[in-house]
Amino acid sequence: MKLILSTHNVTLTKAIEDHILSRIDKLEHFDRFAINARVTLEHDHTKVTERAFSCSIRLAVPGPDLFAEDSESDLYAAIDVVSKKIEQQIRKRHNKYKARKHTEASSSKRKRQEAGI
Repeated sequence: MKLILSTHNVTLTKAIEDHILSRIDKLEHFDRFAINARVTLEHDHTKVTERAFSCSIRLAVPGPDLFAEDSESDLYAAIDVVSKKIEQQIRKRHNKYKARKHTEASSSKRKRQEAGI
């Protein structure tokens, strides 16, 4: 998966980059068909100290892209919350796909059983 990392009013340190990479690797484990991840980190000086750091992730996957964003007082916390949100979206998407397959199989099985009676 390709990672596109952009910052605005934030100095990108090795620790921040490693933290983001570890979270993206975890997301890649959940959805191996992900094409790329665009991570944007921002620091807004005009806001009060609460929720001054914001992080957004756009995960390009086949079909509609997944997007999540969050603002926190700590940058690492914002990254964690956003990765959790994307993880939940991946799980929901996967469960919907599995349920659709299950529904088709169960309806065909019911039709076969009714035809045999």
